Amino acid sequence: MLNEIRPAVVSFLLLTLLTGIAYPLVVTGIAQGLMPGKANGSLIMKDGKPVGSSLIGQSFSYPKYFWSRPSATSPMPNNALSSGGSNLGPTNPALADAVKARVQALRDADPGNHQPVPVDLVTASASGLDPHISPAAAEYQLARVARVRNLNPDILRKLVAEHTESRQFGILGEPRVNVLELNLALDALR
Repeated sequence: MLNEIRPAVVSFLLLTLLTGIAYPLVVTGIAQGLMPGKANGSLIMKDGKPVGSSLIGQSFSYPKYFWSRPSATSPMPNNALSSGGSNLGPTNPALADAVKARVQALRDADPGNHQPVPVDLVTASASGLDPHISPAAAEYQLARVARVRNLNPDILRKLVAEHTESRQFGILGEPRVNVLELNLALDALR
């Protein structure tokens, strides 16, 4: 019986060392060497302290900031541990009610804005954690932010353009604006 158990135990220990210790150490070392920022969570720093990640959205509710997409995570918005879409289909009355409420909240926050509301301001992304909005969503909010901060809208338009990321490799995805990075740049304006 010992002759049958010994190879199983040795295989278990060998595979544990190989896949549980050696492989993670090698992959971590390569990641730290080639792309340390991404390996450490793509953290965004302000005054030497992390204020968020460029990969996970954050909620902004003050009118002086650009607002993110709604988060589909619950019970707390933008909770990376609860990542996942709402799974509400386009004909689901709960989704329709949520979208109507979000459109009304945007209209209430900026009563003079009669532009069509961009869809990404009223619907969550597939992960529920998207840190980006479309340039159209930034443009929709521009007048409110300019008015509250008493800034020239053209200055904000230039700031949004500077923080607009193009398609990956020129073909993948859509142009997008990282809301946290934009709001930090907005706070840095003097």
